[in-house]
Amino acid sequence: MAYEPRIASALSGATRSQLDYWRREELLVPEVSATRPLLYSFRDLIALRTFVYLRESRPLQTIRKAMNSLRDIGETEHLSKYRFVTQGRRGIALVQSSGEGAVELVERPGHQLTVLALGDVLRSFPLDSIEVPNLAHPRPKLSVNPAVRRGYPVVAGTRVGYDLVAGLVRDGVSPAEIKEYYPGVSAEAARDAVSFADYVDRAAGRTAA
Repeated sequence: MAYEPRIASALSGATRSQLDYWRREELLVPEVSATRPLLYSFRDLIALRTFVYLRESRPLQTIRKAMNSLRDIGETEHLSKYRFVTQGRRGIALVQSSGEGAVELVERPGHQLTVLALGDVLRSFPLDSIEVPNLAHPRPKLSVNPAVRRGYPVVAGTRVGYDLVAGLVRDGVSPAEIKEYYPGVSAEAARDAVSFADYVDRAAGRTAA
């Protein structure tokens, strides 16, 4: 699935200005299309959520140093392949594939650490004035699955895009009547679709640095 910046922003928590800046600085360049139209992959979403998660407690220059150290130690896979943990007051560490240790990337690059805790960047988390949704289930009755419509947000158990349902409700169709258009979509799922559409609109209007 290719995600346009508006949806990538909503599902990752990154603002549109952050997406643009991180792309220009080559911290995270969309792998589907880095020129207009800009298109992000599902792997990019996971990497973006990691950046947003780290950005809450670390300045951008620290994250940039960690990414440079990652390349210096020979790790050149897509960023979604890696798991990170914050250490101490300023550190960022790469969790080893075994999950039993980590390598410091900022304060003492290459130094081995013991992993005490790891935030799950796929779950929901608060950010400024919004709640970045769980990536797999941005709403209880919605799902994001790379195997279903290449990861576009749909009503769970169907292939119906959230935006189609939300559009009908916004046009005056009641949630209870949605099943007349899409039999597999319950009233509760229709309300979730509208809730997520409203969230996408709010997220798109954020201008945080």
